Amino acid sequence: IAATQPSTNWHLKENARDHHTSRFYSKELIVRRGQAFVVSFNGIEQPEQNLTFIAETGPKPSKLTKTQATFGISSTVSKESWSAVLQSTSSNSVSISIYSPPNAVIGRYKLSVQSPSSGSSSPAKLGTFVLIFNPWSSGDDVFMPNKAECEEYVLEEFGIIFAGNKNHISSFGWNFGQFQDDILNICLAMLDRSLNYRQDPVTDVSHRNDPKYVGRVLSAMVNANDDQGVLQGNWSGNYENGKSPSSWTGSGEILQKWKKSGFRPVRYGQCWVFAAVLTTVLRSLGIPTRTITNFSSAHDADGNLRVDEFYDASGNNLNRTADSVWNFHVWNESWFSRSDLGPSYSGWQILDATPQEESEGIYQCGPASRHAIKEGDVDLDYDCPFVFAEVNADCMYWNYDPATGKKTLIFSQSTTIGEFISTKAVGRDDRVDVTNDYKYEEGSRKEREVFKKARKKLGLEDKFDPTAPTQQEIDQKPDISGKFKVAGPLEVGKDLNLILVLANLQSDAKTVHVNMTAWSTVYTRRPVHEIWKDSISVTVSPKEEKQFPIKISYPDYQQQLTRDNMIQVTALCHVEGGIQVLVQRDLSLDNPAIDIQILGEAKVNEEVDVEVIFTNPIDTEVMNCVLQVEGNGLLKEILEIDVPPVKASETSSTKFKIIPSETGPKHLLVNFSCDKFPDVKTFKMVNVID
Repeated sequence: IAATQPSTNWHLKENARDHHTSRFYSKELIVRRGQAFVVSFNGIEQPEQNLTFIAETGPKPSKLTKTQATFGISSTVSKESWSAVLQSTSSNSVSISIYSPPNAVIGRYKLSVQSPSSGSSSPAKLGTFVLIFNPWSSGDDVFMPNKAECEEYVLEEFGIIFAGNKNHISSFGWNFGQFQDDILNICLAMLDRSLNYRQDPVTDVSHRNDPKYVGRVLSAMVNANDDQGVLQGNWSGNYENGKSPSSWTGSGEILQKWKKSGFRPVRYGQCWVFAAVLTTVLRSLGIPTRTITNFSSAHDADGNLRVDEFYDASGNNLNRTADSVWNFHVWNESWFSRSDLGPSYSGWQILDATPQEESEGIYQCGPASRHAIKEGDVDLDYDCPFVFAEVNADCMYWNYDPATGKKTLIFSQSTTIGEFISTKAVGRDDRVDVTNDYKYEEGSRKEREVFKKARKKLGLEDKFDPTAPTQQEIDQKPDISGKFKVAGPLEVGKDLNLILVLANLQSDAKTVHVNMTAWSTVYTRRPVHEIWKDSISVTVSPKEEKQFPIKISYPDYQQQLTRDNMIQVTALCHVEGGIQVLVQRDLSLDNPAIDIQILGEAKVNEEVDVEVIFTNPIDTEVMNCVLQVEGNGLLKEILEIDVPPVKASETSSTKFKIIPSETGPKHLLVNFSCDKFPDVKTFKMVNVID
C-alpha cells in the first residue's frame, strides 16, 4: 500500500552534469528533452513493475495536446514517447531512469506515481522538474552538431555586441547571465504572459515543443508593445524617467527588474538591448542563439524594398518618412530546423525583438530563414520581406521643397545597405563577418538576380509606383563628386577636424554653392540637435579637386551630443546648370578609455583587488561619476560605486574587491558614467584558478 508522501531524490548533480545544466543556480531539477535522467524515491511498497508514472505540464494537461504522458516501467527506453527503465531497487527505494522524447513540450512538469494498490486514490506527487530544449540530442529540432558552437551559443554567458558605423566599428561586452538565479523561471513566466497564452493557454502550451513557435512568441514578449512585455523602447534621446539604453551591461538586471515590478515594462531599451535579452532567454531555454549587427541597416516601412530620404535646400535631413537607414541594427539568429520549409532552410533563423513593424498585428519578427534571405525567397514564413530589405534595400536621396511639395532625386544607391554584418567568434573575443551568409557579393550578377527575384515575389516588378524615380532621373550623371575625409581623431572631448573634398568631373569650370550642416543623431540616424551650419560658394576648375577644412569644436557639440556619440555631417552642393550632389558622413565618436587591472591572482573563494583607472581628457572637471561593475562567477550582484569628481586632465583610480566563485575564464564588465561622458564601457577577461 502506498505509504505517505514519497521522498524523492532528483540526483541534481549527476543529472545536471549529463544534461549540460550544471551552470543553472537552481534547487530544482533542470533537464533537456530527448535524454534520460535518473530519479529515486522511497515510501512506495509495491512491486515496482506495476508502477505508473504521470508527467504533465500546463494548465489543463492532456494526452491529446501532448502535455500529459502516462508510462510504466519497461525494459528499454522508447525514443518516440515518455518511458521509464528500472535502474535499481532496495527494500523500499526505487531508482528509475526517465526518458522524454526529443519533441516533448518544454516547461515545468509535475511528476507523480500511481501504484495499483492505491486504487482510485490520487497518485503520489514526486515533485516538479523543468524540461528544456536539447542542442546535444540529434533528434531535437535545435540539434547543433558542433560541440564548440553548443558551448558558445547555449552555455556562454558573456557576449560582445558590435556597434558604431560601417566606417568605424566599435564593440562592448554584455553579460547574458542566462543561468543566474531565477532567470529560467522568468523566461517561463514570459511564455505564460504572452498574448497567445492569454487567448488560449491549452493550445499555446501544446505548441511549446516547437522552437519556431517559442522564438516567435518571445520576440514579441521582449518588447513591451502589445503585451506588457519586458522592455519599453525609446529612441528620443531623452531617457529621464528610466535608465538610458546604453547604460545596461547585462540582461539579468533587466529581467529581474521586470519580475520585481510586477511585470511592468522596464525603461528603456534600444535594438541591442532587445537582442541581448532575447539571447539570454533563448539560451536559457536551450535554443542556440547569437546577436548579429547589421551596419547601414534599412528600415523599409512601406515594403517597396526602397528607402527614401529627403533633404531641404540647406542640407537638413527632413525625417519625412517612416523609412530610415540605421547606422547599425542588432537582431538575433537562433539555430533550429525548418520542417515547415524543407531542409535547405534549416540552420540559422533570424528573430528580431525590436519593435519596428507589426507582423500579424503585433510587434514580433521571425523566424526568417537566413538561407531564404540569401536566395530572395521572401514569400516564406516569417517576415522575410522586412529582413531582406534590412540588408538589401535600395537607397534614394531626394531634395524636397516644403513650400511647393516638389521632390527631385539627387541620387540612388544599391550597394550601401547591409554591410559588415558581424557577430562574436566562437570561443574568442573577436568579430566574425557573416555578410556573405546573407547575400551574394554586392554588384555581382547573382546579387542583382536575387534582388529582382525578391521584387517579383513581392509583386513590385509589374506594379507602377508613382513615388519611384524615373529611369532618366536614375541615369543622370553629376558634374562634381564630393566626400568628407576625417583629419584627426574622432573622440568625445576633442575638436573634430574634417575635410570636404570636391572634384570637378567635367572639362569646364563649375560654380558650386554648398550648404553644410552637422546634427547630433541617435544611432538610427534620427537628427536630434543642430550643432553647426555653414555655406560656401566656390568655383572648381576643370578636373580640379579642392579641399575645404571644417572644424567643429568640442564646446560647439558637447551640449548637443546624444549618448550614442553620433554626428551626421551633410553638404548639399548646388551646381550651377547641373544636378545637385549630396555629400554625407556619419561620425561615431569614441569615449575616453577606461582601464581595469586585476591586482594579483584570481583564485576561487579568495578576495582579489581590482582597480579601475579613468583619465579625464578635457579641461574641465567631470562630476556625478558612477562606476557599475558586474560579472558572473566574480560578483554576486551588480556593484555600484560613487566616484569623486575628476579634475581637468587628472586620473582617477577606484579600487574594490571581488571574490570569484567559479574557476575558468570569467569576464568583468565595467560601465563608467559622469556628466560629460555617459556610459564609458570596457571589460576584462579574468582567468580564475583553484
